[in-house]
Amino acid sequence: MSLPAVQLLRGLTGLARRLPVQRAQMHSKPPREELGTMDVAVGLTACFLCCLLPSGWVLSHLESYKKRE
Repeated sequence: MSLPAVQLLRGLTGLARRLPVQRAQMHSKPPREELGTMDVAVGLTACFLCCLLPSGWVLSHLESYKKRE
């Protein structure tokens, strides 16, 4: 590597070392309120509809995507 490239890389890594690191606020308390059965059912249904249904539709119509028209 050339000397300017090495100096540039050292400058960039030195800048990254001086940046402050933000720490996550972690708490180990129990939840304020328990999730009910209906809350869990709604959450799982939303995950199914948003993630699994579109990918299943694409996989079931894969042969029509392969055909050239």
